[in-house]
Amino acid sequence: MSDLRIRHAALADIDTVLRFWRDAAEGTSISDDHDGVARLIARDPEALLLAERDGLLTGTVIAGFDGWRCSAYRLAVHPDHRRQGVAIALLEAAERRFAALGGRRVDAMVLEANERAHHAWAAAGYHREDHWRRWVKAL
Repeated sequence: MSDLRIRHAALADIDTVLRFWRDAAEGTSISDDHDGVARLIARDPEALLLAERDGLLTGTVIAGFDGWRCSAYRLAVHPDHRRQGVAIALLEAAERRFAALGGRRVDAMVLEANERAHHAWAAAGYHREDHWRRWVKAL
């Protein structure tokens, strides 16, 4: 993976990231727009991690920390780069960030029907907790 570069996203990356998510991510979020990603970067410039190979975006993860919980969102790897260690490298970078911030545990949002993602998260050492359910309300 020496040719893989992981860096923090900048405002100039937003349109590229949004296009990437349309091709590589499963499902969409209410925040998957320019303003939503811009707010994320402005609030926490180190949260959105990008993996690049030869200058091309190959993967993303949002490593959010609110002072209480470490949360991983939008782990996505381009279909042409899957099963090459990109997801593991992104999660390791996220985990280093969380540890440096004093985090103790990572919670990940994973779509129930995305079996491929279940395998990727398990391979990275994560396990499912069935006694929790997500409750949401749009604002």
